[in-house]
Amino acid sequence: MYLLIAGLGAADGGSAAAQSAATPGASSAGSASARLAKLCESYWQGALEANPVSATSLGDRRYDDRLDDNTPAGIEKNRVRLEAVLAEARTISPSELNAADQITLSELTGYIDGLLAEIGCHFEDWNVDPLAGPHIELFNIESYQPVRSFAEGQAMVKRWRAMGPYLDQTVENWKRGVHAGKLAPVSAVTKVIGNVKETLAEPDSDWALLLPLQTPHPDWTDAQRAEFRAGLSAAVHESVRPALARYEKFLETQILPKARSQDKPGIMHVAGGLDAYRQMIKVHTSLDLSPDEIHEIGLAEVARINAEMEALGQKVFGTRDRAEILKKLRTDKSLYFQTSDQVEAKAESALAKAKAAIPQWFGILPKADCVVTPMLEHEAKVSTIAYYRQPAVDGSRPGTYYINTWAPETRPRYEAEALAYHESIPGHHLQIAIAQELTGIPEFRRHTGVTAFVEGWGLYTERLADEMGLYSSDLDRIGILSFDGWRACRLVVDTGIHAQGWTRQQAIDYMLANTALAENNIVNEVDRYIAWPGQALAYKLGQREILRLRDEAKKALGAKFDIKTFHDVVLRNGAVSLASLRHEVDAYIARGGTL
Repeated sequence: MYLLIAGLGAADGGSAAAQSAATPGASSAGSASARLAKLCESYWQGALEANPVSATSLGDRRYDDRLDDNTPAGIEKNRVRLEAVLAEARTISPSELNAADQITLSELTGYIDGLLAEIGCHFEDWNVDPLAGPHIELFNIESYQPVRSFAEGQAMVKRWRAMGPYLDQTVENWKRGVHAGKLAPVSAVTKVIGNVKETLAEPDSDWALLLPLQTPHPDWTDAQRAEFRAGLSAAVHESVRPALARYEKFLETQILPKARSQDKPGIMHVAGGLDAYRQMIKVHTSLDLSPDEIHEIGLAEVARINAEMEALGQKVFGTRDRAEILKKLRTDKSLYFQTSDQVEAKAESALAKAKAAIPQWFGILPKADCVVTPMLEHEAKVSTIAYYRQPAVDGSRPGTYYINTWAPETRPRYEAEALAYHESIPGHHLQIAIAQELTGIPEFRRHTGVTAFVEGWGLYTERLADEMGLYSSDLDRIGILSFDGWRACRLVVDTGIHAQGWTRQQAIDYMLANTALAENNIVNEVDRYIAWPGQALAYKLGQREILRLRDEAKKALGAKFDIKTFHDVVLRNGAVSLASLRHEVDAYIARGGTL
């Protein structure tokens, strides 16, 4: 599942049915609707308390002084809470609800089912995540936890103090995995050890955790500024640093010698792993597909996109030989950036073009802005090429397109525009910020959703951006095919690794042969699929469903089809399951193409 983040105010649009659901009395079945509304609010408040870091990222500052409880007792408490919500939800009959509330009930039960399935996989016992483990995520918190008041400063000191015990508990969880013979693959462990050693080699003053000390706070007293500086510095030096050293030592001495080889990177090599993988497929895609079915879909998609690449390669490079095309894309230095500033500038220019174009293609537009920000060094070396972080609910932070500008000579120019349109506008920012700003739906639907919808939308917009006239040249259109082929490869590679026994190198080689991604990006991507089983399947499967629904609507409505209306139908209910999306589009067709 995918946690979204809240935004500002209300969008101008939103379905009339969804708006009626905001007032339980508006429903002819007021009692059932009222129960559902109360349950949704209770669930959401419990979710914020159980996930305090996510709450802070939302802009809800009530829990700034704590971290998520990663102890067995904390995980069990959360499981019991979710089970209770699910049991209550199942006592509400869909037949007693209006259409909008039926969607809400379906999304609530489906989302909680997914959360419980993920809890049941017990990834905390063995998974070592080089991209989003605590050695990365804890250091990222300062970027979305601004300190404005002295009380917020005090809360930050408490949270930073809690990072040491959190890291130690991560080690305790791993000990259970080691005892049970459940271990991470060596590639992930080696990457994390290297990253943590680099962090530990830096002085405290260079750590992102101490960046808040650079804010002057002129409204604070001298004593308050001194207390904050001393408290935060002590938390880092006395709690975080020694715990991070223990974290690294355990990885190096207890896990690395026993870690799974690069020949066995998949979850299928962990006890119960294949069942867990099937669970995660449903969690991330909301579809009932087997690994073998997904693998075959991927092979067909790769073949189709490769043919497109050969045709465009003839136009751009004068050859249809795919090996030659890929070789040129990977080795021609003129096709790559030279400086980090160039990477950032290209992202800025693409975002600006997209902002100007979206009113012609979307009726509902977000109020929250989107900005470009380079990743900080502590994550850039091991991170993927980019990601998006949602706006804060209180307006203190816009949506942010984080771009990896490290090693710019490895960043292709021809992929920069497709990347920007996926991560910012019309991709993630448009969809997520609109969801945050919707009225008339419960809070959890504004801030959470199925990965296949979120990432499927992002991938859909890479080709949509070409329809919008946003690409600068045929070379930039190579980026569309490169990225579409990349996501198609994920269906093959993810299932290959986790269900068919592929080696890490086998996955790398397959992507080298079938995408134009630079090798360093491919290596990071493969390690991501190893660390996040099933998540990478969501992109292509979600995109295919959105495209299929669009084609159905165009055929059924003919001249009545309007792309702005279709996009509003897709986006106006938040990141719903693909089944709910199909239901909404079918209803839109039945209405003759009207909202």
